[in-house]
Amino acid sequence: MARYFDVHPENPQRRVIGQVAEIVRDGGLIVYPTDSCFALGCRLGDGTGLERIRAIRDLDERHHFTLVCRDFAQLGQFVRMDNAAFRSIRAATPGSYTFILPASKEAPRRLLHPKRKTVGVRIPDHVVAQALLAELGEPLLSSTLLLPDEEEPLTQGWEIKERLDHVVDAVVDSGDCGVEPTTVVDFSGEEPEFVRRGAGDPARFE
Repeated sequence: MARYFDVHPENPQRRVIGQVAEIVRDGGLIVYPTDSCFALGCRLGDGTGLERIRAIRDLDERHHFTLVCRDFAQLGQFVRMDNAAFRSIRAATPGSYTFILPASKEAPRRLLHPKRKTVGVRIPDHVVAQALLAELGEPLLSSTLLLPDEEEPLTQGWEIKERLDHVVDAVVDSGDCGVEPTTVVDFSGEEPEFVRRGAGDPARFE
């Protein structure tokens, strides 16, 4: 049965954030808010958590999971980027973007696209997500909470708790955070390529 945490959207209770972080450190799978929509998250390198996310979302091995990072310095530990990508991505973060980039040696192998050796990374512009990342001190392995055969992500914390009560360990609710996923930009080729147009303004990369 999942624990439910009601978190203030502007001033997250430190004690509550600490409890959520401890669940993640103990191998728990959580649902948490971001600046685009709710996401599933577990500890970096947690193979069991990864498989639990795959099962909930019915994902295959080609799906790009995302490393949700606190800041640009943390993001830069897990990916490689040239100067042009560095400037573009730094100017767009934090924000509602996910970037696909060649993985560095620090990125867990199980996260990488099996053929391209790339990984998705992002820095959310969301107070609660940032508080949790700061408490953890490491990225969250994450994926948008979009259930199989549904067109839009779930937006209400109580409904998420009701529907996923026996498959996640905690639901962090700080209010509605929207239904539009991030804009995904692939920087692994010679030119940036849009994989998905979403909440982040694509104009800066066109």
